[in-house]
Amino acid sequence: MSKVKVQAEAYIDFLIASPRQATATEAARCQPALLDPPAHDAFTRLLHRLEPDAGVLWQEVEAQVRRSEGVLVLDDSVLDKPYARRMELVHHLWSGKHQRVVKGIDLLTLLWTDGDRHLPCDYRLYDKADGLTKNDHFQDLLRVAQARGFAPSCVVFDSWYSSLENLKFLRSCAWRWLTRLKANRLVNRERTGLRPVSDVAIPPQGAIVHLQGYGLIKVFRIVAKDGDTEYWATSDLDLDELQRLTLADHSWRIEEFHRGLKQVTLIERCQARSACAQRNHIGLALRAFIRFESWSFRTGICWFNAKWDIVRDAVRAYLANPRYQLA
Repeated sequence: MSKVKVQAEAYIDFLIASPRQATATEAARCQPALLDPPAHDAFTRLLHRLEPDAGVLWQEVEAQVRRSEGVLVLDDSVLDKPYARRMELVHHLWSGKHQRVVKGIDLLTLLWTDGDRHLPCDYRLYDKADGLTKNDHFQDLLRVAQARGFAPSCVVFDSWYSSLENLKFLRSCAWRWLTRLKANRLVNRERTGLRPVSDVAIPPQGAIVHLQGYGLIKVFRIVAKDGDTEYWATSDLDLDELQRLTLADHSWRIEEFHRGLKQVTLIERCQARSACAQRNHIGLALRAFIRFESWSFRTGICWFNAKWDIVRDAVRAYLANPRYQLA
C-alpha cells in the first residue's frame, strides 16, 4: 500500500492561502520544496479517500461556542456552478444573489452567533438523489443541535422554512423562534376569522394572532429599506420590537457568513465531478473558514483582509526581487 502523502490539514492550508485556484494540480504546484513532494494525484485521492462527515466541523468549533447562549440561524446558499457538466450534486436552484434560477450546489448551514462571532456548527448539502427535502435537513440540523446540548435564546430562519411542521418541531424542542411569514399565511386576530396576514391590522408594537394549524404567535409588520412589506413572526408572545430588531440583526449574520465563506475559502471553485469529492471539498472549506473566523476574533482583522495579507506578503517578496525583466 502506498504511503499517504497529503492530509486534510494540507488541503485546508491551501484553500486559505490560494487567491483563486482550488484544483489538485495547483495545490501540488504550491507545495514547499521537499525531497518527495506530493503530486496532484495525492490531492485528488484525498478528496475521494475521506469519508464526508459534518461532525468533524463540530469537533473543531465546539470549544468556541457557548451552547446555552447566543442565537442559532439556519439558512441555505447556492454555490454557483455555471459551467458544470455532469457534476454530481449540481441542480437548477433559485438564487437570491442572482434573482433567478442558476446551476449550483445548495448548502444549508446552521450558524451560531452572539452578534460578534460567526461559527458554523453543522451543515447539509441538498441533493435530489437522496430523497430528502430542505425541510428534512432543517429538522435534522436542529435535532442534532439539541442532542449536542444547545439551548439557544432563539432560532431564526427564513420564510422558506416556516412550514407548520417545522414550527411544531421547534415547539417540541421548547425553543423560541423568529421567522418571516409569507403575506398569504392565514391568521385569525381576536376571533375575526381567518384571513391573510397582509389583510390584518398590525400595530407598530406587533399583534398576537392565531396561526392556522399552529396556535398563538406574535406578528410584526415591517417596511424594508427597499419599500417591501415584511411580516415577522415569533413564538414569544412577550417579544417587543427592540428585541425583534436585535434578533433580526443576528439573523443577517448568516448572510455575512455565506458571503465571507465564498470570498475567502474557494468553496465554489472545486472542479471535481463526484459527489464524494465535492462534499469533502465543501467540508474542508468550512473548516478553513473556522480558522479565518478564529484569527479575526483574536486580532480584529476581517476575513477578507486576513486572506489578502497572505497575497500581499507574496507580492512584497516578488517586488523585493523581481524575476521577470526585459532582456
